[in-house]
Amino acid sequence: MKSMKRYYNSLLYLCLALVTGLMSCDDFGDMNVNPTKSSNMDPALQLALIQARFSGDLESNERVGTFNCMPMVQQLGGAWACQYGGFYVKQQQYMSILWELNYPNDILNIADAVNRSKDDPKKQNLHNICRIMKVYVFARLTDLYGDIPYSEASSGYSKGIVHPKYDKQADIYDDFFKELTEASTALDPSKDQVPQDQFYKGDIAAWKKFANSLHLRLAMRLVKRDEAKAKAEVQKAFARGVFSRNEDVCKMTHENVQNNYEDVRGNGLSASINQGELVPYRYNQVFITALRNTNDPRLEHMARYYIDIPYKFMERLDVTEQVRAVVGYTGCNNGDFVWDDWKSTFTITVPGRGDFEIGNNGQKIQLANFLIANNAPFLHLTYAETELLLAEACFRWGLNLNGDYTTHYNNGIEAGIRQLSFYPGGPSIETGKITQYKADNVLAPGRELQMINHQLWVVLFMNGPEAYANWRRSGFPQLTPGYKPGYSNINTIPRRFEYPLSEKEQNKANYDKALQDMGGNDDWTARVWWDKQ
Repeated sequence: MKSMKRYYNSLLYLCLALVTGLMSCDDFGDMNVNPTKSSNMDPALQLALIQARFSGDLESNERVGTFNCMPMVQQLGGAWACQYGGFYVKQQQYMSILWELNYPNDILNIADAVNRSKDDPKKQNLHNICRIMKVYVFARLTDLYGDIPYSEASSGYSKGIVHPKYDKQADIYDDFFKELTEASTALDPSKDQVPQDQFYKGDIAAWKKFANSLHLRLAMRLVKRDEAKAKAEVQKAFARGVFSRNEDVCKMTHENVQNNYEDVRGNGLSASINQGELVPYRYNQVFITALRNTNDPRLEHMARYYIDIPYKFMERLDVTEQVRAVVGYTGCNNGDFVWDDWKSTFTITVPGRGDFEIGNNGQKIQLANFLIANNAPFLHLTYAETELLLAEACFRWGLNLNGDYTTHYNNGIEAGIRQLSFYPGGPSIETGKITQYKADNVLAPGRELQMINHQLWVVLFMNGPEAYANWRRSGFPQLTPGYKPGYSNINTIPRRFEYPLSEKEQNKANYDKALQDMGGNDDWTARVWWDKQ
């Protein structure tokens, strides 16, 4: 009941925002219509809500991204909550949250929006955008859990199916490719406009590129499982037209309001990190060392030292220059809390502000304010990621996709550095530094896949589920497990999320069949279908 209340509150906030921004002041024809009653729901508003919730839902972004995925790929650490993904302390509730929130809310609504718009010739573009969004929402679920209810998901509301079957991930991916191909092809700029769209404001050409770039991302998931199919699907996606410039990026622009588990207008991922009295999260030293060792110009902008001001994270005093002069770039060691590896206090002088004592916590470097601001955008899929995936595809299969693998690699590097400027307050890094970084990181023979996927690891920072998926499919970077005696349940990085307990109890027959198909073991050390060992 709590999640449904939050869902309806989210719907109310979003509907109010859309009414304010999209309707004229004298259009009150539907004011007496219940906006939460499904029979009256506008599929365009359903789409907008799902888009906002993807990165605006604080509960799922906190437990999936901040507690689990970002620590698993050793980008984030230090805080008490990082033990779940960083030290592999199994917390069933946190692994279940995306499933428990998505199916009755986002999956229900996007499936309904697709069905509601499919037979309306005046909603051709809306229908196909909803099909693309449906693939995107389901992809996050299947990539984390494996086999999931797909073809019968939400059918309880339309077909009376109370216990939906689990579809095999291989079949789900086949349908993803079909849906993205058909939907992107059917999009027509001369047809209906979709001003409620939160990603591209109804830009149909942009949606075509997003669908095809998403197709590329999902195709590359299969490189270990079915290389021939991966290659074929990559070529199909590229032929239809993928992202070709940084302006093509798919992002959610959030408002500068504090997300409170109900109001999805503010960035939910940001709120998961910044919502406490003080910001407890720190960079994992593995990530900091990797940026430092490659002379990455992003490091000095992304990683900062602060003196905290309680409940005012955006007003923290930046003391990076003074602290860095003493300790360099120091994050939290892999497998440590912020209070481990204790540092002795020293004093710094800040011009115009006086002297300050810098204790242990102040010597562990933090995420820059612009990355965790309430109005920070959420980057769903970027030109940088697309170029780096094309680089890997060209290297693996000797392809030339409007450029060889070196060309795409360099394009991806530059785009990844420049995308920091999408953040309010983010840096615009000088061209000379980007040029030098490329020269310092020329692809080395025998290390091409490692270097390409290092760049993806960096580019996907602040998108934990995608960084986790790319690490599993590529094997890079090569990470040492963050085992911590007394905390860790296992000494290996988990490979998936376990199914919710509710499925074992309420959908047991289909749950048991799914386990049989996946090898009989519902454990987070097991692997999803495309993550072939």
